[in-house]
Amino acid sequence: MSAAGLMALAAGAAAVAGAWELLAAVERARAWAWIDAALRALRRAHGEGRPPTAPERRRLAALATGCLLGAGWIVGGAALALPAAVAGPALAAAVVRAGRRRYRARLAAGAAGAARALAASLAAGRSVRSAVAEAAAGLEGPVAHELRHAAAALAAGEPTDAALEALRRRAASPPWDALISGVLLQRDAGGDLAALLRDLAASLDAAERSERDALAATAQARFTAWLVAGLPALAAGLAELASPGFVAGLAGDPLSAALAVPALVLQAVALGAIRLIGRSALA
Repeated sequence: MSAAGLMALAAGAAAVAGAWELLAAVERARAWAWIDAALRALRRAHGEGRPPTAPERRRLAALATGCLLGAGWIVGGAALALPAAVAGPALAAAVVRAGRRRYRARLAAGAAGAARALAASLAAGRSVRSAVAEAAAGLEGPVAHELRHAAAALAAGEPTDAALEALRRRAASPPWDALISGVLLQRDAGGDLAALLRDLAASLDAAERSERDALAATAQARFTAWLVAGLPALAAGLAELASPGFVAGLAGDPLSAALAVPALVLQAVALGAIRLIGRSALA
């Protein structure tokens, strides 16, 4: 083969390799963009309390299904991969709900700070509409986000009652119900709204301290209950790691499967009872 032929062959090989690398880079970028779009719904649920849209729910469900399928295949083969993949959509929805619950919990915990910030602005001579925007600028986290949302609605010309009622519905918690109701009632009936908000902030702080004390008093008992309830699953996971195929063997044995089903039902009942007991202790 001549030198020109060798150079043409090398050029062709380089072109194919370059095209392959370009295609791989584009596909990686598109895959990463898809994963980022799926995870963006989780970030919004945690940072803004927003529910995902229908396309976002489908992407999250697909991502969770793929991850559980791969993890189940590595741990227990097809016998564990398929049931784990089926749980993907439910797991994605549960993670989104947990993120929104944490957001609302942080929002409820910040109601006292919002009341104090609004009281300071009102005491300085601001109106309720101006106090919302000024309070949002001095706070952070979910409280600041929701107050900025309400301030933007007020700046766009929305009535005060409608903007504050929308804020109350988004917060969906007793502290914010009391705060918004107090602002609207006192604004219509008259009186010292700043003093009312300061008293409300003190009451909310006292209630939060009582809840923290209850959590601290029941923390050890709740941890022990969850630990005991989770020991069978932990033992099954360790046995599968030590002897791959252990779980599949149990599932394939009719007697083991018959005993495992009521055991799982009892475990679910125990976990539900632990949650109910924990909630009743905090009530």
